[in-house]
Amino acid sequence: MNNRNLIRFDWAIKRLLRNKADFSVLEGFLSELLRDDILIQTILESESNQRYESDKFNRVDMLVKNSKGELVIIEIQNQNEYDYFHRMAYGTSKVITDYISVGEPYRNIKKVYAINIVYFDLGQGDDYVYHGKTDFYGIHTSGKLSLSDKQVEILGKSEPFQIFPEYYVLKVNQFNDVAKDSLDQWIYYFKNNEIKDEFNAKGIAKAKELWRVDNLNEEELRNYHHHIENLRYQASMAWTMQIDAEDRAKKQKAMEIAKGMKHENLDPSLIIKLTGLTQEEINLL
Repeated sequence: MNNRNLIRFDWAIKRLLRNKADFSVLEGFLSELLRDDILIQTILESESNQRYESDKFNRVDMLVKNSKGELVIIEIQNQNEYDYFHRMAYGTSKVITDYISVGEPYRNIKKVYAINIVYFDLGQGDDYVYHGKTDFYGIHTSGKLSLSDKQVEILGKSEPFQIFPEYYVLKVNQFNDVAKDSLDQWIYYFKNNEIKDEFNAKGIAKAKELWRVDNLNEEELRNYHHHIENLRYQASMAWTMQIDAEDRAKKQKAMEIAKGMKHENLDPSLIIKLTGLTQEEINLL
């Protein structure tokens, strides 16, 4: 299958989750990532009311509730954002407070999973899938803090981390394109917009069947092409800004070198030859 025949995952989950068949695609991915059989009960929030991806600066947010009553945030970020970890923390905090009513006991707080699929180099690390959860360890004994027997009985939890939000970060661009397991097959799709015939991860065959460009109606196809062009434009702008920054740094370094040469009374023609600066630029030093 040609790559162009499949719809990008970010646009598909934003615009195409209309029925249970589409739900099965997302359920498959979540099941592979969370290593559990995930069933989506309902979509609570999404950006489907936004006409174009650029309306939210290339960001996709989706909040779903699974059959266990747990909340799952799915966010896809295409552009670099240095405070992205802060936004992850804000997102889970907001969902927790939004989905508990005034006067409800704290035990009714929903379990939240935050799935963050990023197409930029977030932080430093050599893996492409990261999982974060909350555990407590003694600073003197290094022993792990557990729930009491009574808490286990009345809360239905066995560990404290089951109460707190959990975070997953998928650094798509760091994936080496070798699909070693079923989760890798999904990440391969995210990165390459392609699903190979031999892929057998949960839900991925449905994605290949349903999320085809030629299944889109005329308006959807127009909006999808606009989305793709917007991604290309933003990538081009980011590349241009990087090149400009590098050129400015080189120019600044050349100016500093030329200033030192001028201070040593070197011949201006030699300074021009060694630094690449113009006579006018050297005169301004």
